[in-house]
Amino acid sequence: MVAPPHTPIVAIATAPGRGAVGIVRVSGGDVSSIVQAVCGRALKAREATYLPFRDADGQAIDQGLALHFPAPHSYTGEDVLELQAHGGPIVLQLLLARCLEAGAGIGLRPAEPGEFTQRAFLNDKLDLAQAEAVADLIDASTEAAARSASRSLAGEFSQQIDGLLQRLIHLRMLVEATLDFPEEDIDFLRKADAQGQLDGLQRQLDAVMQRTRQGALLREGITVVIAGQPNAGKSSLLNALAGAELAIVTPIAGTTRDKVVQAIQIEGVPVHVVDTAGLRDSDDPVERIGIARAWAEIEGADAVLFLHDLVRAQDAQALQADAEIAATLAQRLPAGVPVLHVWNKLDAAPAQAEAQVDGLRLSAKTGEGLAALRAALLKIAGWQSLPEGVYLARARHVQSLTRVQRHLAEVAAHLVEGLTLDLMAEELRLAQNALNEITGAFGSDDLLGVIFSRFCIGK
Repeated sequence: MVAPPHTPIVAIATAPGRGAVGIVRVSGGDVSSIVQAVCGRALKAREATYLPFRDADGQAIDQGLALHFPAPHSYTGEDVLELQAHGGPIVLQLLLARCLEAGAGIGLRPAEPGEFTQRAFLNDKLDLAQAEAVADLIDASTEAAARSASRSLAGEFSQQIDGLLQRLIHLRMLVEATLDFPEEDIDFLRKADAQGQLDGLQRQLDAVMQRTRQGALLREGITVVIAGQPNAGKSSLLNALAGAELAIVTPIAGTTRDKVVQAIQIEGVPVHVVDTAGLRDSDDPVERIGIARAWAEIEGADAVLFLHDLVRAQDAQALQADAEIAATLAQRLPAGVPVLHVWNKLDAAPAQAEAQVDGLRLSAKTGEGLAALRAALLKIAGWQSLPEGVYLARARHVQSLTRVQRHLAEVAAHLVEGLTLDLMAEELRLAQNALNEITGAFGSDDLLGVIFSRFCIGK
């Protein structure tokens, strides 16, 4: 649910735990009564003042910096008070309690998750895509993701969407105007070059979609599951990719009983690598549970890295077991999930074995071939390094743009097959709504509630 937008709110705006500095933030209403009660004096606008923060008896809770941002020149667009104190949990809780006590007369209450940024959105300080970028910047797991989130927060993604929106609105206006003069519809649209405008809009949309997919990939990453027979070197490969001894490696088949997950980054793209139990028939009840979990991970993967043992490349029994795993993968994997065949133990395999297999060849022990594997994983993910940089995006943005593509394809079909102006106008209206949902110009309260509820309390 979207919280009431007018009641004053307060929260600790820094992360839980101890730190050098902690911040308590108040927003909404007239905060002058709280300023006077806590700081003991009025504050100059947007100027940091060092002073004691006082309790109800006038005793100092702590000393720190106080800043007052009068509306509308603040993060939320409302009156904002920030108290920057020492970052001890008890100190911050005492300040929070003092603010709530001093603000009781104006209805001050604790903020809900994301409510400060939600108010910035509602007060037109940020659009919805920029508001999401605030959370993405905080949660960024790679340098590339952080830089891309910063671009989104600066409005680069929103500007691209606005450019599409303006061209779409112009085309929609032409069609809507033509509805008023049906006897001149064909000539009117031809003279206005409706087909050329639509073609240009679709090309621009395709370019934005490409960058948006890259941005969504930077944010979400991909999940790659390493699958294969016992002792193929799955755990060794995970350790080699991660650069750390995360999984136990022994010569004993069935050592891995449960999944081991590690997030790595390749050229800034998050890759969540999952090591799983070796796939085979087993009478060991614990190992069988591990194998069942392995298949569950495989079925939910974005890509599967099928690891083969190059040392056993001429072993008929091993090849038969691989063939059975491959057949099961074909049955159980959702359509479109790629399977990358990789042959491990290049350092120990006979020379003739390497010539008899297809797929990537590497050594998890020596690291030979790992660079090629990383490049192949990026290719599977669909990553393309764009020299001008990408902005961070979300799956919902990709879904909205996909809907726009679908609606414009319908418009193109009407232009080619014969003019059906009412249907064209409706498809363009739906396309405009889909674009507006990205920046929040049009969207349901339920959508806003879901987005902002995932923020931290102080944002």
